[in-house]
Amino acid sequence: MVSLHRRPAPDHHMTTEIRDTAQTSRSSTGRRRLRDRIPPDLEVALLYCLKVFLLVRVGLALLAIVGVTLLPPNEAAGVPGWPAPELTPGWHNLFTSWERWDALWFLRIASSGYDATDGSAAFFPLYPMIVRGVSFGLGGHPLAAALIVSNVAYLVAMVTVYRLTEYEFDTERARNTILFMSIFPTALFFFAPYSESLFLLLAAGSIYAARRDRWITAGLLGALAALTRSVGLVLIVVLAAEALRRWMKREGREPVRLIAMLACAAAVAVGTLSYLVFWNAFDGNWLAPIGEQGNWQRTFAVIPYTLWAGTREAWRYVGQFPGGYHTIDWLVVVPVLLLATWVAFRTPLPYAVYTVASLLLPLSLIFESRPLMSVPRFAVVLFPIYWAMDHFAKRWRSRSTFVGVSAAGLGILTVLFVNWYWIF
Repeated sequence: MVSLHRRPAPDHHMTTEIRDTAQTSRSSTGRRRLRDRIPPDLEVALLYCLKVFLLVRVGLALLAIVGVTLLPPNEAAGVPGWPAPELTPGWHNLFTSWERWDALWFLRIASSGYDATDGSAAFFPLYPMIVRGVSFGLGGHPLAAALIVSNVAYLVAMVTVYRLTEYEFDTERARNTILFMSIFPTALFFFAPYSESLFLLLAAGSIYAARRDRWITAGLLGALAALTRSVGLVLIVVLAAEALRRWMKREGREPVRLIAMLACAAAVAVGTLSYLVFWNAFDGNWLAPIGEQGNWQRTFAVIPYTLWAGTREAWRYVGQFPGGYHTIDWLVVVPVLLLATWVAFRTPLPYAVYTVASLLLPLSLIFESRPLMSVPRFAVVLFPIYWAMDHFAKRWRSRSTFVGVSAAGLGILTVLFVNWYWIF
């Protein structure tokens, strides 16, 4: 006779432990597989950039909340189709305090498109196009979308500049470059609904690709940069300079190779041309993005005059308000020009061309009553100047001074910006 025995009841604690162990093992394996896909040097770069990003972003957010109560607010300025938000204290300033000046134009364009009669053609389309797409995914929240696009683009740009700097120099300079870039006095525009962060990502990515001999990628990113800002066209010259440098060093100097690289450099113009073609179809005026500069009271000036007039106005208004804007411009622009001089003589040709050529446009197309206006904002994307800052900080053993002065400038300009003062 067969004896039948009752199967012992399962030990639920042991079963749960085995199941948890298996899940932990699978989770750990998944993380390990994910980390295996990320090169160790990229992981180090990402972690460092993320730390700096969060530190500065949280600091600026808190400063924005407090900043709207530190000064009497200046008069707000809305744009056609997008009224200026009411400035009131509160936690909403985590987001709404960044909705200032040109940000309103980008938000209006992202929401309802261009208008041939209001000067909006001066704002190039890639940034508001991306904001529009993200806003659609969020259910129609353009401000939230713009903040997401700007901040994510800046974080990726940080990693790109870090890797590029590490490729050209070393890890220490890469880390210092990211720090100096993130606390530059006008770095607030990287975190606001402006196109600076996207442009920095595309421009640095284009140059990095060219330096790594990836020319199709360089041309594509350059074209997107030119579709983001008018100054993106300088990347044609930057990439062409790198192409000639490579060709001169290559044995045999194959003409076909040079033609291919120059073609990729010329492809940058596709970004600008596509925008001009759009305006020709939209309004029959393909030069509208250029002609609309007149609506912003910009006039041509030779650079020596710009520097002389900017210096004259800066010293005329020392200690005065609101004339102190001229002094602030001067205090940022003069060090930038000195740093750019170091870049011009001490870095490879593409970086010298990018830095110098990018300064020529804002110094040549000026606002007559404030000659250096906007130059500090245009300079923030010139990442080679932060290499120069690192060089002088080490040479003079004054890294803490550089950090302190720059961070103080960022704090002052942020408070002015959130209170609607004319910091461009």
